[in-house]
Amino acid sequence: MKVLVVLTSHDELGDTGRKTGFWLEELAAPYYRFKEAGWEITLASPAGGRPPLDPKSNEPDFQTDLTRRFEADEEATAALSDTVRLDSVSADAFDTVFYPGGHGPLWDLAEDAHSKRLIETTLRAGKPLALVCHAPGVLRHAVNEDGTPLVRGKEVTGFADSEEEGVALTEVVPFLVEDELKRLGGIYSKGEDWAPYVVRDGLLITGQNPASSAPAADALVELAGKTGA
Repeated sequence: MKVLVVLTSHDELGDTGRKTGFWLEELAAPYYRFKEAGWEITLASPAGGRPPLDPKSNEPDFQTDLTRRFEADEEATAALSDTVRLDSVSADAFDTVFYPGGHGPLWDLAEDAHSKRLIETTLRAGKPLALVCHAPGVLRHAVNEDGTPLVRGKEVTGFADSEEEGVALTEVVPFLVEDELKRLGGIYSKGEDWAPYVVRDGLLITGQNPASSAPAADALVELAGKTGA
């Protein structure tokens, strides 16, 4: 089983002067779930090379056993240092796709034509797709074959407005994930702030926040096994 993990290349948190990027737990936890399943993992990002890590995600309060394991894992850190360019990959080469979050994707992946095509092609080929935390916002321009929003009428979750308010970035981000999914006609639901919450609708899996990353990866492994991806 081959999984493509798509990370952001964006490192500026709006005009705050602060740095952002991908959230470490949202890469580390799924990475080891996929490893345990025996999957072949390819990391990609729009710019290729080493994607920016949100420095806050590596502060002591947000570290976990798996983030520490990832940081000490030479194979994992080597792969992270040399991600392939997103425009060089084809959905045909992978059985499934996973998008970690962090705030970065709201600026680049949400507007990236290659990401949009990857999402659409993956689902139309009958392959499962999972996105966590802010990454469900990357679905904003993806459409069905009839041109309607991909999330319209689908059960989805993603970083909640209340969680964005909790980190005081409501006025900084280019759009709010919850609001955008609702605007597009998605059937949005959420669990408690910061608690694991995962929604599956057909081939689409979405997770609400960092704590949802491992459960979302587990759901993807299970679904990929059932679909024979």
